[in-house]
Parts: sequence; structure tokens; C-alpha cells
Amino acid sequence: MNQAIKITVKYFASIREAIGVSTEAITCEANTVGALREMLIANGAPYAAALAQGKSIRMAYNQVMCDESVSLESGCEVAFFPPVTGG
Repeated sequence: MNQAIKITVKYFASIREAIGVSTEAITCEANTVGALREMLIANGAPYAAALAQGKSIRMAYNQVMCDESVSLESGCEVAFFPPVTGG
């Protein structure tokens, strides 16, 4: 069993709009960014729709782009946001 850690989760753009908050402090036992995403999805709507597997979502760990395999540490910041396009 993993030890509970405290992290800050930030949501941007359409994900923020769907969930209804931009930042939340949570205590969880997730040990990777992917496990955190799964835990949030398990919370049900609106998280399940906004963060659903198969959706193209970018992630950052302490303001550095990352993938779902990055390990979490207490006090870290994880951000979720849709892919950004420009022109």
C-alpha cells in the first residue's frame, strides 16, 4: 500500500472549464501521474469526461512536460491540459 501524499493539481483550458476549478490540493496514494489521472477519473463526472483515457491530454510535473510514468512526491504539482495548437 502506498503512503498518502499531498499534491497540487492544476487544470487548464477546456479541462478547467469541464471540472469547474483551476487548482486543487489533494491527498492521495497515487504513485505516478498516470495513477493520479486514473484516481481522478474514478471520482466520476466531471473528472471522468474531462480526463478520460483515450483523450489527448498533456501533463506536466513541477512545470515540466511529462508522461504518465513520472513518479509523484509529496508537495509536487501536476498539471493537466489539452494539446495546444497555434498558428
